[in-house]
Amino acid sequence: MDPNAARRARYEDLYKRGKAARRDFGEAPGNPKDIPERLVLRRENLPGGWGTSFIVPRGQTLRITAGAATQGVSVLLFRQAEPTERLNVGDTVKVQWSASLRKGKLLYSDMGRVLASMTDDTYGRHDALAGGSSAFTNAAKYGDAALRNTRDNFVLMASKHGLSKVDIPPCVTFFAPVTVNEAGRFEWTPPPAREGDYVDLRAEMDVIVFVSNCPHPLAPGADAPSPVDLMLWASPDAGADDFCRTSCEEARRGFDNTDALTGFKVEA
Repeated sequence: MDPNAARRARYEDLYKRGKAARRDFGEAPGNPKDIPERLVLRRENLPGGWGTSFIVPRGQTLRITAGAATQGVSVLLFRQAEPTERLNVGDTVKVQWSASLRKGKLLYSDMGRVLASMTDDTYGRHDALAGGSSAFTNAAKYGDAALRNTRDNFVLMASKHGLSKVDIPPCVTFFAPVTVNEAGRFEWTPPPAREGDYVDLRAEMDVIVFVSNCPHPLAPGADAPSPVDLMLWASPDAGADDFCRTSCEEARRGFDNTDALTGFKVEA
């Protein structure tokens, strides 16, 4: 039997016997669409092609809202206190047994800790496999390697935080409906995100966030990407029954590892 299939079969057996509890992700409660202004800490409108970076303290939530012609918004996360700990999309997919990122899922670091939780998501189709654009992909797609791209945006942001291009790992791209076809190749599968769709990322430790608003390499067409809105807001602390924290055994272990580092005490 294929090793991956064997591991999956073992997990399903444990689940059936009640030793690998999983919650229904359809029951994740989400957040209010309209965040009270008293809770809003920061707003930024990010033009198409541009990038930005900032610190998100533990417990605060970053909302990324799609524009009218969003073709993917790429994101990286780093632990602020020690940026060598960073987003690991491979582990994010592997630990959660799925490449489907949506409300209730977690973004893991390369140390098995939770950098951020997806506490809300109105679109539900995001890419953790293909990565962001680069000069090479822009040359292949548009015939112009000089166009702004996610890789170069991230390198520029890294320099502002004492990092370099060797510190840039694969990213996650939100609002990018990438699937794998029968031939095993990535493809962009409509419908696209609608204007106003958003994803909420709650920081589970103090993190440095990189955001790049450049078209995904597989996004169709050559229209300039529309601006996206970024909002940082003061979200409530996660209680003992927080959905992201308790969605599955892997999530519980990830939060245990994270709490041991941050010293966060869960309120019952």
